Amino acid sequence: MKTIRRLYFYAVALISLEVVLWGGIGLLRSIVARYELGGTDALARALALILVGVPIFLFHWLWAQRTASRDEEERDASLRAIFLYAAMIGTLVPVTQNLLALINRLLLGGMGLSVSRAIVGGGQSWSDNLIAILINLIVAAYFWNVLRGEWRSQPGRENFADVRRLYRYLWVLYGLLMMVFGAQQLLRFVFYVPTNTLGGLGRETFVNGLALLLVGTPIWIYTWRICQNALTDSAEQGSTLRLVVLYLLALGGVISVLTAGGNLLYSVIDRLLGNTTAWSDFIQRIGGPISVGVPLAVVWAYFGRWRDRHIEAVSSGVQRETLKRPHAYILSLIGLVTAFIGVTMLISVIIDLLVGSQYLASDFMRERTSAALATLLVGLPLWLSTWLPISRQAATDGDSGEHARRSLIRKAYLYLVLFASVIGGMVSAVTVVFRLLNAALTGQIESDFLSSTLNLLQLLALFAVVLIYHLGTLQRDGASAASALAVKQAEFRVLVLDPGDGRFGEAARAALGRQSAQMPVTVLRAGEAIPEGLTAQAVVLPGSLAVTVDGPLEAWLRSFNGSRLIVQDEVEGVAWSQDVGQAAILARQLAEGQTIRSQKRTSAWTVVIYIFAILFAIQLAFGLLGLGLSLIFG
Repeated sequence: MKTIRRLYFYAVALISLEVVLWGGIGLLRSIVARYELGGTDALARALALILVGVPIFLFHWLWAQRTASRDEEERDASLRAIFLYAAMIGTLVPVTQNLLALINRLLLGGMGLSVSRAIVGGGQSWSDNLIAILINLIVAAYFWNVLRGEWRSQPGRENFADVRRLYRYLWVLYGLLMMVFGAQQLLRFVFYVPTNTLGGLGRETFVNGLALLLVGTPIWIYTWRICQNALTDSAEQGSTLRLVVLYLLALGGVISVLTAGGNLLYSVIDRLLGNTTAWSDFIQRIGGPISVGVPLAVVWAYFGRWRDRHIEAVSSGVQRETLKRPHAYILSLIGLVTAFIGVTMLISVIIDLLVGSQYLASDFMRERTSAALATLLVGLPLWLSTWLPISRQAATDGDSGEHARRSLIRKAYLYLVLFASVIGGMVSAVTVVFRLLNAALTGQIESDFLSSTLNLLQLLALFAVVLIYHLGTLQRDGASAASALAVKQAEFRVLVLDPGDGRFGEAARAALGRQSAQMPVTVLRAGEAIPEGLTAQAVVLPGSLAVTVDGPLEAWLRSFNGSRLIVQDEVEGVAWSQDVGQAAILARQLAEGQTIRSQKRTSAWTVVIYIFAILFAIQLAFGLLGLGLSLIFG
């Protein structure tokens, strides 16, 4: 209930803050430009935003401040941290954008170019930008002071630290995007060859890129240095968010580089196969993918290195391999799909040439061949360079190979490929059978019947090859994992302690047998003498016995160094809770004289089933109500 109330107040405060903020900016802009056409409408609109937004913002924000000052839970709430850092982003991003617009127009004007060609704010004036910067900085300074007060009062708050970490990395991404886009614009201009084409590139491309670099580079350097300096804190160094950001930047860089490389290869191959366009057009054509690929290759190399360094610092052994494994499998999947498409396109070209439906000398076939070769040359090396190493690792003996074979990402990869192969093969087979039956029943054969049927058959054959290969890989993994696990399970002894009636022991033995037939299980009743030399790696016992054990069994359990697996059961005077919060609820119920029972955790699937059952019951109730009304009123 408190969370919903908190969400309402902070959401309304944030929205009304933006309303008041831009109302004030619009008011100052209309005062400065009061002689311009439409100034009265702008003034009225700004006053309306201020008059409506100020009371709403003050009511909700002052309530939040007053509640936070009285209640520690409110002061430490994640929603409060999200609001404060969202207010900082909502004010500082407009400051950055208006600064970019101001610098961009100044550079364009200094080079004698039209300011309307600016990448941002081409239709604005210097007063528009300065007013927006000033008002946003004032509001940002206020919330910055609020945040400083929060950190001074309790410097180690986990919720605030999580949101601050996200806030910093958002600024890192923001500055990096401006840098990459600015570098792309500069490189694009380098490959520009002046032509008489209307609307072509001009010097404004260079100026816009330079403006993006001038604004984005300091932002990225400053925020990235803050993130790097924060690594002295163990919580920052081991944060999942940092690893996710590094992974996304490295993967985004390599995927973009591969895409740009494919486009570059297409243009080069197309030229080699006889494209006779002018060299100036060819240089501009390859300039596009080069301008994209070069800065993103730098991003890939830089953040890929930091990702590897981060993994090396926070993990070791099998865990380190686990963290590195998703990168290889994602690239392997991309390479497999790209190589599959390239092979399909190339075979389709060969089929069309063999059946005589197309000619190699035609522009259409040249472009198709270039696209097929470029796709294949990008996808096949990528798949081989990633799939072969992870396959060799999975084929090795020992813990490394076993964890590689049993890893979730490998299973997901193999089953995803199997699913796509089965569905793709099924669609291809159905389409082939349909075309054959349709031709046989109608007696009408289309002009492209042979080529289209052969293309469908080659798709079916390729899906079958992929399916057979990966199915064999999955079966080999399963056989190797089963034999290795059987050896481990046979060496793991389990002792089951029964309270005395034998039912618990037999139920536990049956359950363990269903999980593993090789696992040796010994059942010992609580009153029996402990056998000489009894050893086990794990003990399974009911909770009632765990809290009431005495005698020789108590001494044996006290000296036992293995794992204790306690099964929750019902016993008078004992109630099981999942955490201290639930224990507090049970204590209150006892204080009120209520009869309590052990609280059992409801699974997520049970909750989903309950929800659908309730929805179905409501629908059924309305249906019966409608039926009854129709019977009554006809």
